[in-house]
Amino acid sequence: MTQDVHPKKSDLNTRSPAPEKQELLRAISLPLLVLYGLGVTIGAGIYVLIGATVAQAGIYAPSSFLIAAFVMAFSAGSFAELTGRFPKSAGEAIYVDAAFGKPWLTRVTGGFVILSAIVAAAAITLGGTGYVLAILDLPQPLVVIAIVVLMGTVAGWGVLESVTFAAVFTVLEIIGLLIIIIAGIWAHPDIPQRLPEVFPPLSNPAAMSAAFTTSLIAFFAFIGFDDVVNLVEETKDPIKKMPRAIILTLLIVTLVYFSVATVAVMTIPHQALATTGAPISLMFEQLTGLSPLAISLIAIVATLNGIVIQIIMASRVLYGLGNAGRIPEFFGSVNASTHTPLVSTFIVSSLVLVLALFFPISRLAELTTQIILVVFTLVNLSLATIKFRKAKAPDGVFIVPVWIPVLGFLSCIALLAGPFIL
Repeated sequence: MTQDVHPKKSDLNTRSPAPEKQELLRAISLPLLVLYGLGVTIGAGIYVLIGATVAQAGIYAPSSFLIAAFVMAFSAGSFAELTGRFPKSAGEAIYVDAAFGKPWLTRVTGGFVILSAIVAAAAITLGGTGYVLAILDLPQPLVVIAIVVLMGTVAGWGVLESVTFAAVFTVLEIIGLLIIIIAGIWAHPDIPQRLPEVFPPLSNPAAMSAAFTTSLIAFFAFIGFDDVVNLVEETKDPIKKMPRAIILTLLIVTLVYFSVATVAVMTIPHQALATTGAPISLMFEQLTGLSPLAISLIAIVATLNGIVIQIIMASRVLYGLGNAGRIPEFFGSVNASTHTPLVSTFIVSSLVLVLALFFPISRLAELTTQIILVVFTLVNLSLATIKFRKAKAPDGVFIVPVWIPVLGFLSCIALLAGPFIL
């Protein structure tokens, strides 16, 4: 008798099914999304770099923030449309892939995004360490290690928990900045009348050059609004909420930065701001006459917030690339308990720790800005290419005119080239 080598139907039915692939949890609302964007942007920016911008641009530092915001606005429009067309994690890499279909360029873009987040997180770690050391007499390496390990743990805990954690921190850091703005105007009620002083005269090339070149530093302070696109697979109704979150984040951040920078340059000696390791604490102490301990604690909270969100973002890009098959599949694995990509989170946190231990903050901030500008250049070029092909967008997607990505591309190129021309 010939043995039947084919499995019977009943055998197939009794076999164990293949393990179900774990997916990210859609748990993030619009308010949490905006607070996430504000948290990473403000934590990465004004608390760390206000002194550096004043050191380079002086009274024109607020204008440097406006120039950076202007460049960001075009890219924000491009991101707002692209996140609706392609609602996937590893957004920037996915956009470039859709436009050009070059796997090597997709990997390079994803690598740049991951690298920028890791380098930014390291820079913010050093900024936060400066505030911690102003309160506690501890070895710097010990503080750096403690901060990165703690924030990496929070990032891997769970997306709702970590984003809620970030949202609470964000509210605290915004309150701290509002106190400084109000105290500054209260102590110097002539600030609104003096606003024209912060804009460089067109007839003064040196002033224009200072404001423009410093905008490269200020640009770092705006990095973050784009991070929200990498939470698209964890957001409720992302096609509607993502564009709103991107635009609201950029508008609020611009208003806060310009206000804080204006109060700073009009109330505090520029040399003092340029040389302190804790500029916001200095402003608080001089404007209110109170101990800087409370604002220093808020500044620490702000920087911790920026770190955890950068780690979340970089790990989601690794997850997205792994999930799309562009890098080894284990990067795209999701833990069944936390519903987060723990492997990617661990790798990102480890790299942040290495950079924070061995590189200075100024170099890390400059490198982050240059990498992000390259990424934004590619993203704007991708949307322009897709639009020129007249590719139809899904229903309900936020649409911008074609000149938005074109000007976004040109403005990013100009900001990259500016320091070499001026």
